[in-house]
Amino acid sequence: MDLNLTAKTALITGASMGIGAHVAETLAAEGVHLHLTARSAQKLETLKTKIAKTTDVSVTLHPLDLTSEGAPEALATAICNVDILVNNAGAIPSGDLWDVDDAAWRKGFDLKVFGYINMSRLFYTKMKEAGGGVIINIIGNGGEVLDRDYIAGAMGNISLMGFTRALGGYALDDNMRVVGINPGPVNTDRIYNMLRKWAEKDLGNPERYMELADGYPLGRPAHCAEISDLVAFLASERAGYTTGTVYTVDGGISARTSII
Repeated sequence: MDLNLTAKTALITGASMGIGAHVAETLAAEGVHLHLTARSAQKLETLKTKIAKTTDVSVTLHPLDLTSEGAPEALATAICNVDILVNNAGAIPSGDLWDVDDAAWRKGFDLKVFGYINMSRLFYTKMKEAGGGVIINIIGNGGEVLDRDYIAGAMGNISLMGFTRALGGYALDDNMRVVGINPGPVNTDRIYNMLRKWAEKDLGNPERYMELADGYPLGRPAHCAEISDLVAFLASERAGYTTGTVYTVDGGISARTSII
């Protein structure tokens, strides 16, 4: 399937590792030029080198902290043209109401929740004025499962789901589209760090974390490509009538409900 993404330009936040890095590689393979931002300049350079070995797309790096004052505005000024914005930066901490203190809760929201909002505000306007574009918010199935042991993430993710639907509802009037993806557990370092934390709390030993992973659908987290391929499709004209909606990719975890 030809997605007709060649020569498009994408900005990916949180691009240095995990899902963000895989999205960068997937879009580059489709011929998309990249602007990549994250805090670690070294990790961004490593990713750029890897992409350069298999593609000839341009890759521009913007190492910065999006929570620092004026950083989103500086990024919008530095990037003249963008067709696709992938909001991916941020990880809200796991834990129950007493595990996550006020400072950690606010720090997680500043980067992810308000980060997505601020980036969307700036780049929606930029893309609309240039003729249109796509915003893809990588959110998380914590906004559907509503687990008390991920209470800050549940609150933050469900807020971003509402934000995505509200902004995307009339976006086609501006030749824009806004969509979201709710990954469940994905095969990245972050999920294993979370599993270790839960294994220590629930099983008394962080090294028993794989016992928790055995309960996932198919006995594994999602492959990164199972998320990044969906990003590429949603960014393309093949999804041209899709906006104001959120896709959940969690192997059915959030659908495992009971009447009891």
